[in-house]
Amino acid sequence: MSKTLKSIAVAAIISAAGTAAAKSGSKPEILLVHGAWEQSDVWQAVTPMLKKDGYPVKVVTLPGRPNSPLAPNKVSLDLYRDTVVKAIGKPKQPVVLVGHSFAGFTISAAAEAEPKRIKTLVYVAAYLPKDGQSLLDLGNSDKDSKIGPHLQIMKDKGIAAIEYNARANVFCLDCNATFRSAVPNLIVDEPLVPLVTPIHLTEAHFGKVDKVYVHTAKDQVVSPSLQAAMVEATPVRKELTLQTGHTPFLTDPADLVKDIEAAAQ
Repeated sequence: MSKTLKSIAVAAIISAAGTAAAKSGSKPEILLVHGAWEQSDVWQAVTPMLKKDGYPVKVVTLPGRPNSPLAPNKVSLDLYRDTVVKAIGKPKQPVVLVGHSFAGFTISAAAEAEPKRIKTLVYVAAYLPKDGQSLLDLGNSDKDSKIGPHLQIMKDKGIAAIEYNARANVFCLDCNATFRSAVPNLIVDEPLVPLVTPIHLTEAHFGKVDKVYVHTAKDQVVSPSLQAAMVEATPVRKELTLQTGHTPFLTDPADLVKDIEAAAQ
């Protein structure tokens, strides 16, 4: 091989290696944010699948639950927001924020605070609020949700709980027997203040961030009718649908991962 051809070949190899490296590093980091009455371990099946597909993943633990204890009266929606913003840090490229259920409020608040650090907000069976709304507002408007009769508000303790015997049916109606028996003990009490706090969102910040909604067609908590109404009120770039109840990370993690990755592209 002549020196010229050899030089071209070496340059091509270096270029290909650089392109491969760029591709391998081009996928945005995905931050997974759990909802109310949950802990970060709900993402256990999802996380390794995303990592296997080359996505950097960070799982956010919100304060005020057993794996991040804090007195309920010290927990707020602002604290949830700040916890997510801290987890985002200063990324090399904007991240994808995935929020389940009440985390729709949390990731929306984070987007209002740091819109330039976020590539896409992914709402998984999540509340998609408008400015001035609280979970209490959206929950009360959801006439098809089954959670209301089983919600226990304990103002003296500053928490909201879900009736133990109803937890499996409400959260995991489509789960197998193993998960149905486990779910009641996995659900935790939720600090009350974030649930009743109105969120502040602006078109200049939150409104400019890309959004994708993952519907759950058999949901007993955030009903399909409310999911549709929220998306109508706040249009998103893409809508995807899973044929699951409220906990697709338990019942269909593989398809949930596909939808998260589709949203991240």
